[in-house]
Amino acid sequence: MSTATTASSPALHAPLDDLPERIRALSTNQIAEIADLGRDDPEVIKLWIGEGDLPTPPFIVEAAAAAMREGQTRYTYALGLPRLRQALSDYHRRHWGVEVPASRFTLTAGGMNAIMQGLQAVLSPGDEVIFPAPHWPNLAETVRVLGGSPVPVALRQTEAGGFHLALEDIAAAITPRTRVIAINSPSNPTGWVMPRAEMEAVRDLARKHGLWILSDEVYNHFTYGNAIAPSFLEICDGTDRLLVSNTFSKNWAMTGWRAGWLIFPEGMAAVFDNLGQYNTTSIPTFIQYACIAALEQGDDFIRTMVGRCQESRRIICEGLAAIPGIRAEAPEGSFYVMFSVEGETDAKALAVRILREAKVGLAPGTAFGPSGQGKLRLCFAIDTALARETVRRLSEFFRK
Repeated sequence: MSTATTASSPALHAPLDDLPERIRALSTNQIAEIADLGRDDPEVIKLWIGEGDLPTPPFIVEAAAAAMREGQTRYTYALGLPRLRQALSDYHRRHWGVEVPASRFTLTAGGMNAIMQGLQAVLSPGDEVIFPAPHWPNLAETVRVLGGSPVPVALRQTEAGGFHLALEDIAAAITPRTRVIAINSPSNPTGWVMPRAEMEAVRDLARKHGLWILSDEVYNHFTYGNAIAPSFLEICDGTDRLLVSNTFSKNWAMTGWRAGWLIFPEGMAAVFDNLGQYNTTSIPTFIQYACIAALEQGDDFIRTMVGRCQESRRIICEGLAAIPGIRAEAPEGSFYVMFSVEGETDAKALAVRILREAKVGLAPGTAFGPSGQGKLRLCFAIDTALARETVRRLSEFFRK
Protein backbone atom coordinates (compact mmCIF):
# COMPACT_ATOMS: atom_id res chain seq x y z
CA MET A 1 0.00 0.00 0.00
CA SER A 2 1.42 3.36 -0.96
CA THR A 3 2.20 5.86 1.79
CA ALA A 4 2.75 8.77 -0.58
CA THR A 5 0.92 11.98 0.26
CA THR A 6 -2.01 12.64 -2.11
CA ALA A 7 -3.79 15.84 -2.91
CA SER A 8 -6.65 14.83 -0.63
CA SER A 9 -4.38 14.09 2.38
CA PRO A 10 -4.51 16.48 5.34
CA ALA A 11 -1.87 19.20 5.23
CA LEU A 12 1.29 18.25 7.09
CA HIS A 13 2.85 20.75 9.47
CA ALA A 14 6.24 20.95 11.09
CA PRO A 15 6.11 19.52 14.62
CA LEU A 16 6.85 22.95 16.12
CA ASP A 17 3.61 24.29 14.67
CA ASP A 18 1.59 21.97 16.91
CA LEU A 19 3.28 22.87 20.20
CA PRO A 20 1.44 25.02 22.76
CA GLU A 21 2.22 28.70 22.39
CA ARG A 22 3.58 28.89 25.96
CA ILE A 23 6.21 26.27 25.04
CA ARG A 24 7.14 27.81 21.70
CA ALA A 25 7.52 31.17 23.44
CA LEU A 26 10.03 29.97 26.04
CA SER A 27 13.11 32.19 26.10
CA THR A 28 16.50 30.86 25.14
CA ASN A 29 18.81 30.79 28.14
CA GLN A 30 21.45 33.42 27.42
CA ILE A 31 23.80 32.01 30.05
CA ALA A 32 23.87 28.71 28.17
CA GLU A 33 24.38 30.57 24.88
CA ILE A 34 27.52 32.25 26.20
CA ALA A 35 28.72 29.05 27.85
CA ASP A 36 28.31 27.10 24.60
CA LEU A 37 30.68 29.55 22.91
CA GLY A 38 33.49 28.84 25.36
CA ARG A 39 32.90 25.52 27.12
CA ASP A 40 35.71 23.72 25.30
CA ASP A 41 38.27 26.52 25.44
CA PRO A 42 40.77 25.72 28.22
CA GLU A 43 41.97 29.34 28.33
CA VAL A 44 38.56 30.72 29.35
CA ILE A 45 37.89 31.49 33.02
CA LYS A 46 34.36 30.15 33.28
CA LEU A 47 32.34 32.39 35.61
CA TRP A 48 29.02 32.36 33.73
CA ILE A 49 27.23 29.72 35.79
CA GLY A 50 26.38 29.30 39.48
CA GLU A 51 28.97 26.68 40.26
CA GLY A 52 32.06 26.71 42.44
CA ASP A 53 35.39 25.28 41.29
CA LEU A 54 35.83 22.82 44.17
CA PRO A 55 35.11 19.13 43.62
CA THR A 56 32.51 17.29 45.68
CA PRO A 57 34.14 16.35 49.03
CA PRO A 58 35.53 12.79 49.09
CA PHE A 59 33.38 11.72 52.06
CA ILE A 60 30.24 12.44 50.00
CA VAL A 61 31.57 10.60 46.95
CA GLU A 62 32.50 7.62 49.09
CA ALA A 63 29.04 7.52 50.69
CA ALA A 64 27.50 7.18 47.23
CA ALA A 65 30.03 4.55 46.16
CA ALA A 66 29.50 2.55 49.35
CA ALA A 67 25.74 2.68 48.86
CA MET A 68 26.11 1.36 45.31
CA ARG A 69 28.38 -1.43 46.47
CA GLU A 70 25.75 -2.35 49.08
CA GLY A 71 23.06 -2.60 46.42
CA GLN A 72 21.28 0.70 47.02
CA THR A 73 20.45 1.04 43.33
CA ARG A 74 16.73 0.30 43.31
CA TYR A 75 13.53 2.35 43.54
CA THR A 76 12.75 3.97 46.87
CA TYR A 77 10.20 6.32 48.44
CA ALA A 78 9.03 9.16 46.15
CA LEU A 79 9.33 11.60 49.06
CA GLY A 80 12.84 10.38 49.86
CA LEU A 81 14.50 8.01 52.30
CA PRO A 82 13.11 8.48 55.83
CA ARG A 83 16.64 8.82 57.22
CA LEU A 84 17.43 11.58 54.72
CA ARG A 85 14.25 13.47 55.51
CA GLN A 86 15.10 13.29 59.20
CA ALA A 87 18.63 14.51 58.44
CA LEU A 88 17.09 17.51 56.67
CA SER A 89 14.90 18.20 59.69
CA ASP A 90 17.99 18.06 61.94
CA TYR A 91 19.92 20.35 59.58
CA HIS A 92 17.27 23.06 59.76
CA ARG A 93 17.06 22.79 63.55
CA ARG A 94 20.85 23.07 63.80
CA HIS A 95 21.21 26.15 61.60
CA TRP A 96 17.94 28.09 62.02
CA GLY A 97 16.56 26.73 65.30
CA VAL A 98 13.29 25.70 63.66
CA GLU A 99 11.32 22.50 64.18
CA VAL A 100 10.23 21.21 60.78
CA PRO A 101 9.16 17.56 61.01
CA ALA A 102 10.54 15.06 58.50
CA SER A 103 6.99 14.60 57.20
CA ARG A 104 7.15 18.06 55.56
CA PHE A 105 10.12 17.35 53.26
CA THR A 106 10.28 15.88 49.76
CA LEU A 107 13.48 15.10 47.86
CA THR A 108 13.74 16.47 44.33
CA ALA A 109 16.04 16.34 41.31
CA GLY A 110 17.87 19.52 42.30
CA GLY A 111 16.54 22.92 43.27
CA MET A 112 15.05 23.39 39.80
CA ASN A 113 12.75 20.39 40.25
CA ALA A 114 11.86 21.60 43.75
CA ILE A 115 10.57 24.85 42.26
CA MET A 116 8.81 22.99 39.47
CA GLN A 117 7.00 20.67 41.88
CA GLY A 118 6.12 23.51 44.22
CA LEU A 119 4.51 25.53 41.44
CA GLN A 120 2.85 22.45 39.94
CA ALA A 121 1.11 21.99 43.29
CA VAL A 122 -0.38 25.48 43.57
CA LEU A 123 -0.50 27.13 40.14
CA SER A 124 -3.38 27.07 37.67
CA PRO A 125 -3.21 28.38 34.09
CA GLY A 126 -3.51 32.15 34.07
CA ASP A 127 -2.27 32.59 37.65
CA GLU A 128 0.34 35.27 38.27
CA VAL A 129 3.63 34.86 40.15
CA ILE A 130 5.27 38.01 41.49
CA PHE A 131 9.03 38.10 42.08
CA PRO A 132 11.86 40.65 42.40
CA ALA A 133 13.96 41.29 39.29
CA PRO A 134 16.64 40.90 38.00
CA HIS A 135 15.77 37.25 38.57
CA TRP A 136 17.01 33.73 37.93
CA PRO A 137 15.62 33.04 34.42
CA ASN A 138 14.48 29.49 35.28
CA LEU A 139 11.84 30.84 37.66
CA ALA A 140 10.01 32.92 35.06
CA GLU A 141 10.21 30.19 32.43
CA THR A 142 8.89 27.56 34.87
CA VAL A 143 5.86 29.77 35.46
CA ARG A 144 5.34 29.96 31.69
CA VAL A 145 5.75 26.19 31.26
CA LEU A 146 2.86 25.74 33.70
CA GLY A 147 0.65 28.25 31.90
CA GLY A 148 1.09 31.02 34.45
CA SER A 149 2.14 34.63 34.04
CA PRO A 150 5.43 35.85 35.52
CA VAL A 151 5.25 39.34 37.03
CA PRO A 152 8.73 40.77 37.70
CA VAL A 153 9.00 43.67 40.14
CA ALA A 154 12.23 45.61 39.69
CA LEU A 155 14.62 45.88 42.60
CA ARG A 156 15.64 49.48 43.12
CA GLN A 157 19.33 50.27 42.73
CA THR A 158 21.41 52.57 44.89
CA GLU A 159 23.93 55.07 43.56
CA ALA A 160 26.72 52.72 44.64
CA GLY A 161 25.25 49.85 42.64
CA GLY A 162 23.54 47.87 45.40
CA PHE A 163 19.96 46.61 45.33
CA HIS A 164 16.93 46.81 47.60
CA LEU A 165 13.27 45.84 47.34
CA ALA A 166 10.50 48.38 47.93
CA LEU A 167 7.63 46.49 49.54
CA GLU A 168 5.14 48.95 48.14
CA ASP A 169 6.20 47.80 44.67
CA ILE A 170 5.30 44.21 45.57
CA ALA A 171 1.96 45.30 47.02
CA ALA A 172 1.17 47.36 43.92
CA ALA A 173 1.77 44.33 41.67
CA ILE A 174 -0.89 42.18 43.36
CA THR A 175 -4.03 41.63 41.26
CA PRO A 176 -7.01 39.25 41.53
CA ARG A 177 -4.98 36.76 39.44
CA THR A 178 -1.95 36.76 41.78
CA ARG A 179 -1.31 33.36 43.31
CA VAL A 180 2.34 33.34 44.45
CA ILE A 181 5.01 35.74 45.70
CA ALA A 182 8.39 34.16 44.94
CA ILE A 183 11.45 35.35 46.87
CA ASN A 184 15.05 34.31 46.25
CA SER A 185 17.20 35.60 49.12
CA PRO A 186 20.18 35.74 49.07
CA SER A 187 19.54 36.53 45.46
CA ASN A 188 20.81 35.20 42.19
CA PRO A 189 21.95 37.36 40.39
CA THR A 190 22.16 40.46 42.59
CA GLY A 191 23.35 39.18 45.97
CA TRP A 192 20.54 41.11 47.68
CA VAL A 193 19.53 39.70 51.08
CA MET A 194 16.01 40.31 52.34
CA PRO A 195 15.99 41.59 55.94
CA ARG A 196 13.87 39.66 58.42
CA ALA A 197 11.52 42.62 58.96
CA GLU A 198 10.77 42.74 55.23
CA MET A 199 10.19 38.99 55.19
CA GLU A 200 7.63 39.45 57.95
CA ALA A 201 5.94 42.17 55.89
CA VAL A 202 5.75 39.85 52.85
CA ARG A 203 4.37 37.09 55.06
CA ASP A 204 1.67 39.43 56.36
CA LEU A 205 0.87 40.56 52.81
CA ALA A 206 0.53 36.94 51.70
CA ARG A 207 -1.71 36.10 54.64
CA LYS A 208 -3.89 39.13 53.95
CA HIS A 209 -4.44 38.21 50.29
CA GLY A 210 -4.44 34.42 50.67
CA LEU A 211 -1.26 34.06 48.58
CA TRP A 212 1.47 31.46 48.55
CA ILE A 213 5.11 32.29 49.25
CA LEU A 214 7.76 30.35 47.35
CA SER A 215 11.07 30.97 49.10
CA ASP A 216 14.20 29.87 47.23
CA GLU A 217 16.85 29.69 49.99
CA VAL A 218 19.72 27.93 48.23
CA TYR A 219 22.32 30.59 49.13
CA ASN A 220 21.39 31.07 52.81
CA HIS A 221 24.86 30.19 54.10
CA PHE A 222 26.60 32.54 51.66
CA THR A 223 26.52 35.81 53.58
CA TYR A 224 29.52 37.98 54.39
CA GLY A 225 30.21 39.61 57.73
CA ASN A 226 26.85 38.55 59.18
CA ALA A 227 25.02 35.46 60.42
CA ILE A 228 23.48 33.17 57.83
CA ALA A 229 20.52 34.65 56.02
CA PRO A 230 17.12 34.44 57.69
CA SER A 231 14.61 31.85 56.53
CA PHE A 232 10.87 32.19 56.10
CA LEU A 233 10.68 29.05 58.24
CA GLU A 234 11.66 31.21 61.23
CA ILE A 235 8.63 33.47 60.89
CA CYS A 236 5.95 31.13 59.49
CA ASP A 237 4.21 28.11 60.95
CA GLY A 238 3.24 24.78 59.46
CA THR A 239 -0.16 26.04 58.32
CA ASP A 240 1.11 29.03 56.33
CA ARG A 241 1.01 28.84 52.54
CA LEU A 242 4.79 28.52 52.39
CA LEU A 243 7.00 26.45 50.07
CA VAL A 244 10.77 26.50 50.66
CA SER A 245 13.07 25.17 47.94
CA ASN A 246 16.72 24.25 48.37
CA THR A 247 19.50 22.18 46.82
CA PHE A 248 22.61 20.22 47.68
CA SER A 249 24.36 21.87 44.71
CA LYS A 250 25.81 25.01 46.28
CA ASN A 251 26.71 24.16 49.90
CA TRP A 252 28.45 20.87 49.15
CA ALA A 253 29.71 21.30 45.54
CA MET A 254 27.16 18.80 44.22
CA THR A 255 25.78 20.58 41.16
CA GLY A 256 25.99 17.50 38.93
CA TRP A 257 24.37 15.17 41.47
CA ARG A 258 20.94 16.74 40.89
CA ALA A 259 19.59 16.54 44.42
CA GLY A 260 17.44 19.09 46.22
CA TRP A 261 14.49 19.37 48.54
CA LEU A 262 11.21 21.16 49.07
CA ILE A 263 9.49 21.95 52.36
CA PHE A 264 5.69 22.13 52.22
CA PRO A 265 2.88 22.91 54.69
CA GLU A 266 1.39 20.34 57.02
CA GLY A 267 -1.07 17.96 55.40
CA MET A 268 0.42 18.07 51.88
CA ALA A 269 2.62 14.95 51.99
CA ALA A 270 0.23 12.95 49.80
CA VAL A 271 0.25 15.74 47.19
CA PHE A 272 4.03 15.75 46.95
CA ASP A 273 4.25 11.97 47.11
CA ASN A 274 2.16 11.97 43.92
CA LEU A 275 4.12 14.80 42.30
CA GLY A 276 7.38 13.02 43.10
CA GLN A 277 6.06 9.85 41.49
CA TYR A 278 4.97 11.64 38.33
CA ASN A 279 8.07 13.86 38.01
CA THR A 280 10.96 11.50 38.73
CA THR A 281 9.60 8.46 40.69
CA SER A 282 12.48 9.25 43.06
CA ILE A 283 16.00 10.56 42.85
CA PRO A 284 18.62 7.78 42.75
CA THR A 285 18.81 5.89 46.05
CA PHE A 286 22.61 5.90 46.28
CA ILE A 287 22.66 9.68 45.75
CA GLN A 288 20.35 10.02 48.73
CA TYR A 289 22.97 8.30 50.88
CA ALA A 290 25.50 10.84 49.63
CA CYS A 291 23.07 13.58 50.68
CA ILE A 292 22.83 12.10 54.18
CA ALA A 293 26.62 12.27 54.44
CA ALA A 294 26.60 15.90 53.25
CA LEU A 295 24.06 16.89 55.89
CA GLU A 296 25.59 14.93 58.76
CA GLN A 297 29.29 15.59 58.07
CA GLY A 298 29.40 18.64 55.81
CA ASP A 299 29.13 21.72 58.05
CA ASP A 300 32.91 22.26 58.02
CA PHE A 301 32.94 22.11 54.23
CA ILE A 302 30.23 24.79 54.08
CA ARG A 303 32.35 27.05 56.29
CA THR A 304 35.35 26.46 54.02
CA MET A 305 33.28 27.30 50.92
CA VAL A 306 31.88 30.50 52.41
CA GLY A 307 35.29 31.67 53.70
CA ARG A 308 36.83 31.05 50.30
CA CYS A 309 34.03 32.97 48.58
CA GLN A 310 34.41 35.86 51.00
CA GLU A 311 38.06 36.37 50.08
CA SER A 312 37.44 36.03 46.33
CA ARG A 313 34.51 38.44 46.68
CA ARG A 314 36.86 41.01 48.19
CA ILE A 315 39.42 40.60 45.40
CA ILE A 316 36.81 40.77 42.63
CA CYS A 317 34.84 43.70 44.03
CA GLU A 318 37.92 45.80 44.83
CA GLY A 319 39.23 45.07 41.34
CA LEU A 320 35.99 46.03 39.63
CA ALA A 321 35.71 49.24 41.68
CA ALA A 322 39.09 50.35 40.32
CA ILE A 323 38.00 50.08 36.68
CA PRO A 324 36.60 53.34 35.23
CA GLY A 325 33.02 53.08 34.01
CA ILE A 326 32.07 50.09 36.15
CA ARG A 327 29.57 50.44 38.99
CA ALA A 328 29.54 47.58 41.44
CA GLU A 329 28.82 47.08 45.11
CA ALA A 330 29.98 44.08 47.08
CA PRO A 331 26.94 41.81 47.43
CA GLU A 332 25.55 41.00 50.86
CA GLY A 333 25.03 37.36 49.94
CA SER A 334 25.15 34.56 47.34
CA PHE A 335 28.36 34.17 45.33
CA TYR A 336 27.62 36.57 42.49
CA VAL A 337 28.33 40.20 41.79
CA MET A 338 26.16 42.00 39.24
CA PHE A 339 27.83 45.13 37.93
CA SER A 340 26.89 47.90 35.50
CA VAL A 341 29.06 49.02 32.58
CA GLU A 342 28.70 52.66 31.66
CA GLY A 343 27.42 53.30 28.14
CA GLU A 344 26.72 49.64 27.32
CA THR A 345 23.29 48.88 25.87
CA ASP A 346 23.78 45.30 24.66
CA ALA A 347 24.80 43.09 27.58
CA LYS A 348 24.88 39.90 25.54
CA ALA A 349 27.13 41.37 22.84
CA LEU A 350 29.43 42.70 25.57
CA ALA A 351 29.62 39.26 27.21
CA VAL A 352 30.58 37.73 23.85
CA ARG A 353 33.33 40.34 23.35
CA ILE A 354 34.76 39.73 26.82
CA LEU A 355 34.69 35.98 26.23
CA ARG A 356 36.54 36.26 22.92
CA GLU A 357 38.98 39.04 23.75
CA ALA A 358 39.65 38.62 27.48
CA LYS A 359 38.88 34.90 27.80
CA VAL A 360 36.55 35.50 30.75
CA GLY A 361 33.09 33.95 30.61
CA LEU A 362 30.40 36.13 32.23
CA ALA A 363 26.61 35.97 32.19
CA PRO A 364 24.89 38.86 30.38
CA GLY A 365 22.55 40.82 32.62
CA THR A 366 19.71 40.41 30.14
CA ALA A 367 19.69 36.68 30.96
CA PHE A 368 17.96 37.83 34.15
CA GLY A 369 15.31 39.99 32.51
CA PRO A 370 15.15 43.42 30.83
CA SER A 371 16.26 45.19 34.02
CA GLY A 372 19.65 43.50 33.56
CA GLN A 373 20.46 45.46 30.41
CA GLY A 374 23.89 47.08 30.62
CA LYS A 375 24.94 44.69 33.40
CA LEU A 376 27.02 41.53 33.72
CA ARG A 377 26.99 38.82 36.38
CA LEU A 378 30.15 37.16 37.67
CA CYS A 379 30.32 34.07 39.88
CA PHE A 380 33.13 34.41 42.44
CA ALA A 381 32.97 30.92 43.98
CA ILE A 382 36.56 30.41 42.83
CA ASP A 383 40.13 30.15 44.06
CA THR A 384 41.70 33.48 45.05
CA ALA A 385 44.46 33.13 42.44
CA LEU A 386 41.79 32.74 39.75
CA ALA A 387 39.97 35.77 41.16
CA ARG A 388 43.13 37.87 40.77
CA GLU A 389 43.63 36.66 37.21
CA THR A 390 40.00 37.52 36.44
CA VAL A 391 40.53 41.07 37.69
CA ARG A 392 43.71 41.39 35.63
CA ARG A 393 41.99 40.28 32.42
CA LEU A 394 38.90 42.45 32.95
CA SER A 395 41.01 45.50 33.83
CA GLU A 396 43.01 45.05 30.66
CA PHE A 397 39.84 44.63 28.57
CA PHE A 398 37.99 47.68 29.91
CA ARG A 399 41.05 49.95 29.83
CA LYS A 400 41.63 49.42 26.09
